[in-house]
Amino acid sequence: MQQMDKSTTLLLSLVHVLLFSIVSANNHEHFLQCLFLRSQNSTSISAVIYNPKNSSYLSILQIPTETLRFTSPDTPRPLVIVTPLHESQIQTTIYCAKRHGMQIRIRSGGHDYEGLSFVSKVPFVILDLINYQSINIDGENGTAWVQAGSTIGSLYYRIAEKNRTLGFLAGICPTIGVGGHFSGGGFGALLRKYGLAVDNIIDACLIDVNRRILDRKSMGEDLFWAIRGGGGASFGVIIAWKIKLIPVPETVAVFTVDRTLQQNATKLIHKWQYVAPEFPQDLFVEILISRVNSTKDGKLMIRATFHSLFLGGAERLLSLMQESFPELGILKEDCIEMSWIEFVLYFDAFPRGESLDVLLDRTPYESTRHYKAKSDYVREPISEKGLEGMWNFFDEDEAEAAELILVPYGGRMSETSESAIPFPHRAGNLYKIQHLVYWDEEGKEASERHICWIRRLYGYMAPYVSKFPGAAYFNYRDLDLGVNENGAYTSYAGASIWGNKYFKNNFKKLARVKTKIDPDNFFRNEQSVPPFSSPWEIRERERECMGASVKGKVVIVEAEEVVAVMSMCE
Repeated sequence: MQQMDKSTTLLLSLVHVLLFSIVSANNHEHFLQCLFLRSQNSTSISAVIYNPKNSSYLSILQIPTETLRFTSPDTPRPLVIVTPLHESQIQTTIYCAKRHGMQIRIRSGGHDYEGLSFVSKVPFVILDLINYQSINIDGENGTAWVQAGSTIGSLYYRIAEKNRTLGFLAGICPTIGVGGHFSGGGFGALLRKYGLAVDNIIDACLIDVNRRILDRKSMGEDLFWAIRGGGGASFGVIIAWKIKLIPVPETVAVFTVDRTLQQNATKLIHKWQYVAPEFPQDLFVEILISRVNSTKDGKLMIRATFHSLFLGGAERLLSLMQESFPELGILKEDCIEMSWIEFVLYFDAFPRGESLDVLLDRTPYESTRHYKAKSDYVREPISEKGLEGMWNFFDEDEAEAAELILVPYGGRMSETSESAIPFPHRAGNLYKIQHLVYWDEEGKEASERHICWIRRLYGYMAPYVSKFPGAAYFNYRDLDLGVNENGAYTSYAGASIWGNKYFKNNFKKLARVKTKIDPDNFFRNEQSVPPFSSPWEIRERERECMGASVKGKVVIVEAEEVVAVMSMCE
């Protein structure tokens, strides 16, 4: 009897797979027919469509991919990739995807920690904005229009090309696409002085589910608020941003120094927690923690690398460090002066004297690897004992290429309201932690081993970081926090499990905006903002008396989540 049950189950599974394949094939053909029929010029639309039969399909799919985790043969692939050249092709893609039940994944640069911009478990099409790379700098007014397919590197390059005393506050990796980077927040070494990228966005252009092309005025302030930190892919296709450029001095100063545990790295990191958030806004000092082999005896060592940027000269930088953090032992020869645009290359570990042209290259500077990341926020300094407990994890084999990156807050980040934009992690946070683990081994077993390692480290950190609810940075997407249900229906209550960690109390307003702009939840993925799904849910969310009970539920969910993560890795 048991054998029959197994056979029946296997047969049903095969039937399901077969039916899914047939439906997918039909969707694919009907979707393509729709694109050609709805396009004014069939020749032009055919030039931007790629399907698995095209010889260039794989190269288009994988060129911008930053992690090998989602390049294995069993990773779901899009039935179609569309690389539009103008807005009408985006509008047509939205229309045809809605009509034929295809999900859209929007990709601007491919830096997606969980692959949500180019992987889906249901039939899907990638709308790849790689051709949307126009950047128009208005040096006189200190603004720029940047299309969503542009990279951070190309933006930095074009600004410097126009004016070396203007810059922008975004990430350090030049191949990141601005579309997703800006819509999730966007931070860099200037965050203590000027905040996030989205704090300096003054307009945007978006195509919504009804194929309307909207700017800030026509979309309204609520939607403009939502796409600046709430993840643009939940609300439509962002095709361009208007940003406010920021002044940078002709000369900045930097230092990079390494300290091992044998050189009191634990005490230095402990002290850094107190001083780094209190430095003047012009000074940024972050820490990268990694494992290295000793050059003397080959033994494993834990190294803390202190990276800095100071918006001023080397003498003043040295003076500040000697006054505020003398324990680090910064010397005059450690402090180097350079221009802001040279710092961009320096901070991303390009060799000194490298041509600025490398900023225009969309291919990664370093080789692509498998990786998994997580994030959290620290509101109270971690004790030396707590830090020492972290070092035990770095002795394990899976930590060979692991990193912790500690990014100081304070300054402008503490002056901006939590509700100014959806990104809520402001006053009270000393610093942000990014957990990263890389590996080169192929196969499911290797992936599971390394992912379990980072989950165990994350679990160890739980007593020392944000809680009730825990916090995370949306651009460091982490599906361990929770995922939406498959299909168009996603409950607000279910999505709140992960949504409250990224957005705190702002998640409710994001859902209100979603309900208004995309009530049928066409633009969706595993961690997209859902609309309120029923009149009851709308009423319940509006009731102030629900606040206490919701908080109680979050506490229970978090406790269960930690237990679940730990049990997966025992």
